[in-house]
Amino acid sequence: MEYNLADLFESVVDVVPGREALVYADHPGTGAERRLTYSELDAAANRVGHHLLDSGIRPGEHLGLHLYNGVEYLQTVLGCLKARIVPVNVNYRYVEEELVYLYRDADLTALVFDAEFTDRVAAARPRAEKLRQLIRVGAPAPGAAELPCVEFTQVESAGAAGRGFPARSGDDQFIIYTGGTTGMPKGVMWRQEDLFFAGLGGGAPTGEPVKKPEELAERVAAGGTGITFFPTAPLMHGTSTLTAFIGFNFGQRVVIHRKFLPEEVLRTVEKERVSSISLVGDAMLRPLVDALSGPLRDIDRSSLFSVSSSGAIMSDTVRRQFRELVPNAVLLNNFGSSESGFNGTATEDSGPERGFRVRVNSRTQVVDPVTYAPVAPGEAGRIAQCGHVPLGYYNDPVKTAATFFVRDGVRWVLLGDMATVDEDGVVTVLGRGSQCINTGGEKVYPEEVEQALKSHPDVYDALVAGVPDPQWGHHVAAVVQLRRGAARPSLEDIRTHCRDRLAGYKIPRQLVITESIRRSPSGKADYRWAREVAVTADG
Repeated sequence: MEYNLADLFESVVDVVPGREALVYADHPGTGAERRLTYSELDAAANRVGHHLLDSGIRPGEHLGLHLYNGVEYLQTVLGCLKARIVPVNVNYRYVEEELVYLYRDADLTALVFDAEFTDRVAAARPRAEKLRQLIRVGAPAPGAAELPCVEFTQVESAGAAGRGFPARSGDDQFIIYTGGTTGMPKGVMWRQEDLFFAGLGGGAPTGEPVKKPEELAERVAAGGTGITFFPTAPLMHGTSTLTAFIGFNFGQRVVIHRKFLPEEVLRTVEKERVSSISLVGDAMLRPLVDALSGPLRDIDRSSLFSVSSSGAIMSDTVRRQFRELVPNAVLLNNFGSSESGFNGTATEDSGPERGFRVRVNSRTQVVDPVTYAPVAPGEAGRIAQCGHVPLGYYNDPVKTAATFFVRDGVRWVLLGDMATVDEDGVVTVLGRGSQCINTGGEKVYPEEVEQALKSHPDVYDALVAGVPDPQWGHHVAAVVQLRRGAARPSLEDIRTHCRDRLAGYKIPRQLVITESIRRSPSGKADYRWAREVAVTADG
């Protein structure tokens, strides 16, 4: 056996087949709650994997998951891995143009999508030449576009429940598409063995990684139950899917919701005795604080001992408020990326005074981005990681060459984060070297938004900046210069114009009209000026 995610999952199934593996705890009154044991989830994934192979999808081809959270999401990921088909996450907030780009860039040959997205898929599919098989989860709304597809219920009834798949390898791939910090989304190509160690902690994120594949099941068989993992962010974000797999690697229980609704999250914490929640920064933690301070102040949260965030920071103020309400819970600001997996966890003294300080693992350094040599303590550089790193970006040799390097015969990945390191090896993250805006854990690239703004008939020029926001971390602000004689648009006018061009989280939440846009003589944008203008107007 190799370090292949499907092989490892099956080894866990074989030692705890009757243990509860997955709970879909949807909202009251829907009747949608589902519970699957490890053997039931294994059989459900087998059905998907066999159907995909029987329908002509070949090992190594790419399948997109355009889905909300649900049993079908994890069932399909596991089915792909079993059949050696490469799963590719699709951001369900994307609209037609963004979907066309991703479908084509990822070379998708199959797509599993929620019925709610039928119209978007129908609009994008004609321009995705390689996309030949569609599988729909649920029934479309009346009046939705006609779209030839297979219903997921048919997949489940047609596929064989047994295993019987060809031998797999640690070299089999897993692709995670990330919004990135520069340009359009990029597909990070992982060997499964590398992802197991870099993103899943080698089967023990808080302990000693396994030394052989068989050891994972041995540990599960020797251990007990009692831990319930609850990834509350969308599974389309790599970190939530990886959290679910961490739970499976421990042979423990994973709970999911279709969407994040704070009061329902807390009711599930009480009902399912949730041990560990993963989320994305203040945008998700603050609503939990509000609910615990108000309508759900008496709810039982005594089972909760860990809350972790990836993709955005839980601020010092909100963490302190949560600790007062749930004093037995440890709050962890984890640091990592789609390109590196897990790099480390913020120190307890991180905060406004000292910055975002991270005690990184032994494979992470701060390096000079030109020479790749480690920087001296106190000097600024970029964070890099060696060892278990991705193969590169799918379909993008240029960005791969700019991001991955070899030093002393060892391959490294260069992250976009600027940082310093102190004498004790603690890294202080300074922020992205680019102008990326992180809003509620989503990455927004300003130039993409600017292009949408400039297509408005009244807009002559525009810059986009991130403005600090108590709920979202930052919100997207548009600084706009109007065409001469144009009527002054409202924020809602601008937002309406952008809705058909951008995912919702990219649409500006603030509009500042200025007499002229400040640029350098060469025409380069002055983002510092734009940010100052937007912050001043917001204040």
